Formats: sequence, C-alpha cells, structure tokens
Amino acid sequence: MRPQPQLADMMKGQMIDGFLLIRTAQQRSSSNGSKYLDLTLCDISGDVNGKMWDSQMTAPDAGEVVRVRAMMTEFNGRPQLRVDKMRVASDNDDYDMSVLAPCAPEPAGDMLDFILNRVDAFHDAKMKALVLTRLEECGEKLNYYPAASKLHHAERSGLLHHTSTMLRMAGYVCQVYPTLDADLLAAGVILHDLCKVTEMEADQIGMVSDYTVQGQLIGHLVQGVAELDRCGRALDVPAETLMMLEHMILSHHDLPEYGSPKPPMFPEAEVLHILDLMDARMFEMNRALATVKPGGFTEKIWSLERKLYRRKEKAGKGENRGEENR
Repeated sequence: MRPQPQLADMMKGQMIDGFLLIRTAQQRSSSNGSKYLDLTLCDISGDVNGKMWDSQMTAPDAGEVVRVRAMMTEFNGRPQLRVDKMRVASDNDDYDMSVLAPCAPEPAGDMLDFILNRVDAFHDAKMKALVLTRLEECGEKLNYYPAASKLHHAERSGLLHHTSTMLRMAGYVCQVYPTLDADLLAAGVILHDLCKVTEMEADQIGMVSDYTVQGQLIGHLVQGVAELDRCGRALDVPAETLMMLEHMILSHHDLPEYGSPKPPMFPEAEVLHILDLMDARMFEMNRALATVKPGGFTEKIWSLERKLYRRKEKAGKGENRGEENR
C-alpha cells in the first residue's frame, strides 16, 4: 500500500488518491435538481465531510472501504473533500485497515485467550461455567465489537480491549487488597459489559450505526442482569453468587444519573466500578492528548467536563521524584 496523507493533516488544495472508510453516505438533490453524494469519510486520524457532485453513483454502505481521488477544500470554515472519483474497494486492492479505522492495540484472539485463561483458573466450577456460557453466547461479535459508539474504546475489538485491560488491573488490585475475592472480581469484569453486543448495531469494522431497540428500551446493564439470571438458573449457580454478580453488573455505573439504580454495596462491586471508570477515562485522555502538541491544551472534552494539558517533556531516567528521594 502506498502512503497517503491522513485526513487530519491535509491542507486546503491538497489531493488524496487512496483508500478511506465510509462512515455515512446519502444521495441528495441540489437546488437545480442534480444528484450528489453527501459523505462522511474517515481514516484513523478522524473524519471529514465530502461531496461528490453530479453523481448518479449509489451511496456506499456505512463501513465500506472506498478508493477515492479528491481535493481538500473548505466550506463555512470547515474542511470538506471534493470527491472527483470513487469506487468501492475490491478484494484485490492493497490497503491497511489499521490506518483507516481505530483498532485495539492487540489482536482480538490474543485478548480473548487472555480472558479465557483467567476464567479457566476460577476455583468455583459453577461460576466458571456461567462466565464461559455467557462468552460463548456472545459468539463472533466479541472479536470485533467496540465498547461504545463514540467515547471510550470506540474501536474495532474495543470491548475485548476494555475488558482485558480491566482484568489485568483487577489482578494487581487483588495483590494489594488480598481480602478481595479475585475470582468474583474477575467474573464481574468479564460480564459487566457483555450486553453491549445486543445494545448496539456494529459492523465488523467496529463502527456503530445505531443503538438497537433493545438497547434503547432496556440497556446493557438491565439486559446483562436478565441474561445472567437466565444462565445462572439453568446452570444451578448458587443463589448468593448469582445475586452478587448481578449486583456488580447493575451497580457498575455507580449513580442513577449514569444508569445504575443501586450503588456498589460490597468491595468487589466498588472495585469494578472504579476500574471501569479509570479505564474509560484513561482511554479518553490518551486519545485526546495524542491530538495536541506538547505544552498545549486539548479542546474541552464534554464527557470529562474539562480541558487537558499535555506536558512538554517527561523526566529522563534518574530525574523523577522517586530517584531524587533515594
């Protein structure tokens, strides 16, 4: 694949002849009655509106990769691509999906293996069977589903990325606080967001097109409890174990305004909430800070209700506070 400019770096008047991803595409009519395509095209750096004027081409589907020849222009002070030529990519085209769409930093198979190995180490056979059953029911979707539509881990395999990162943190926390039930916490981590696969409509690129009817009317917390209760009763999981896992799912957003009708009411549930919040915020902060130069501030991030500062440079080896105090 030959190199192509990233959308976020393109200047007015610059040309691109390469591959982009369709986020949205609609055929519209202009004031003179001619047809044109109104597009949102993206790569890993971001997305931009595009127009393909006087086009009878059928609008590509969201999630399709297209080959485009276009020029970066400007409309109302915002970047806009004027697309001269476009076609849907074929199997013979040479393009790298990782430069077109956000993807988790590890292969899906490796993250899933890590999760399954942790479940295999559970001491409670009933809890092991319960978690494995729920993972199996999610099926192939686990390999590509994001953890959100726009915010944290909105990327291909983002659900596995979020879960596996939290699972690693859970292991470290249990070393510091040995009174925690490590298997119960690990099970809660794995189960807490599994119903994201029924809450959202996502394609194999990890792009969410909409929330499902089930997702809008019920949501992944309540649906997660319902699915877990169904499986737990079928597998004859002890009542208290099942109830505690259901509480962990129901309470992991902590507050009613964030969707949880109950706050975490035992230590493993509290730790699950904290790990979930930490991983979500670290992901959003790292993503935002990657877009600004050292010494600069991000725009205000609405989900965090603040701007972020990117430090000019990190301390060199032996220059940090820990080294100075030795």
